[in-house]
Amino acid sequence: MASRLNPYFSFPGNAREAMEFYQRVFGGSLSTSTFGAMGTDDPALADKIMHAMLETDRGFTLMGSDTAPGMAHDPGNNVAVSLSGDDADDLRGYWGKLTEGGTVTVPLEKQMWGDEFGMCVDRYGIGWMVNIGQPQG
Repeated sequence: MASRLNPYFSFPGNAREAMEFYQRVFGGSLSTSTFGAMGTDDPALADKIMHAMLETDRGFTLMGSDTAPGMAHDPGNNVAVSLSGDDADDLRGYWGKLTEGGTVTVPLEKQMWGDEFGMCVDRYGIGWMVNIGQPQG
């Protein structure tokens, strides 16, 4: 898969509702993963969305999640840019450049879902998420 650049929205607990709304607007296929499916033991988070992705026939991709525990939800500042794919060298190169003069908020490392993932804010205040998936073979 080639690297892709997508908007990523954070919601204050209504990610499922919002992403289903966008699916009604744009059509396409919506996939969701909950915090519970990823192993949280907090019943208040079990059904909240850890990650959702809407992919449309027109090539639009929107991603989103409920705001993770311990993170602030600031309307107006609740959008990041998600850079994802399986070209690890390219994505690590982008990560290195984006973090120069910026702040790493989640180190780029292997996560519980098997991919490498990291988050940073670049020197201009833009939030970035980088996800390096496993090549599909």
